[in-house]
Amino acid sequence: MGNDRRIPIRTFSPPRRRAALALSAALLALAGTPALAERISNPVAEFTGVDKITGRIITFDVYIDETVQFGALQVTPRVCWSSPETEEPKTDSFVEVDEITLDRKIRRIFTGWMFAESPGLNAVEHAVYDVWLKACKQQSDVPPPETASGN
Repeated sequence: MGNDRRIPIRTFSPPRRRAALALSAALLALAGTPALAERISNPVAEFTGVDKITGRIITFDVYIDETVQFGALQVTPRVCWSSPETEEPKTDSFVEVDEITLDRKIRRIFTGWMFAESPGLNAVEHAVYDVWLKACKQQSDVPPPETASGN
C-alpha cells in the first residue's frame, strides 16, 4: 500500500461549475476569432466607365459626396472603404447613379454597394454606359471640389 497514492478530487458547487464553464466557453470563443483589422475610409472612389456606342473606356476619380457626370450618368459615391494592405483586398463603395433622360429629368437607376473585387456583381449596366468601382484612394490627381472652385 505504499504505492497507493490518491489525488483528492475537488468538486465545485453548481453555480461555480456554471461560471467555470461560461468562462471556458468565452475564452475558447475569443481564441478562435481572428482579429479584424480596422477598415480604411477613403476620400476618393475610382471608377471605370464604358461607352458602348463609341467603345471608349475611361477611368475617373470622384470625391466622396461629390457628383461626376459620365455621359448621361451622374455618379455619386457616399463612402469608399478598403482593407489595410496587410489584409486580403476588400474594396467597396456605396454609390448612387442617376440618369439624365432625354427630356432632362433625373432618374435614379442605381443605389447600392459596388465591390472592386467583383466588378460584375453590382456594376451599373445601362443601355449605353457601364460603370463599376475600380478602387478607393487616399488622394487623386484631380483637385478636391473646394480647391477646384477657388474657395
